[in-house]
Amino acid sequence: MTLALSTSARNGLLDAITTAIGSSGFVDIYNGARPASGGAATTKLAHLPLSATAAPAASGGVLTLNAITNDSSADATGTATWFRVTTSGGTFVIDGDVSTSGSDLNLNTTSIVIGGPVAISSFTITAPNA
Repeated sequence: MTLALSTSARNGLLDAITTAIGSSGFVDIYNGARPASGGAATTKLAHLPLSATAAPAASGGVLTLNAITNDSSADATGTATWFRVTTSGGTFVIDGDVSTSGSDLNLNTTSIVIGGPVAISSFTITAPNA
């Protein structure tokens, strides 16, 4: 059976993600298959700092992250396939898919080259039935 949540419940769920990230978390971009939630990661392509407050309060069941500083020098070469958000101390918060459009986290390009820039064009998380 599919759950149906009220808007306030969806927003609360998403705001809990922001609370879990805390102050000054990170988003890491990886290639390869995404592991089970919080599992061992594959090759890290990029490491980008989130704003001190990752996102404002969710609205309408959607959490839109604040501006994310570009990674001016990618860690490795590969095709970006998934992301992981962590606290400032590196604790797992959430994983998701990466694309250039239509994904939670969208990049300008999924082709990452070591030493090159990595920019997130949009990052929104939508709660169930929003």
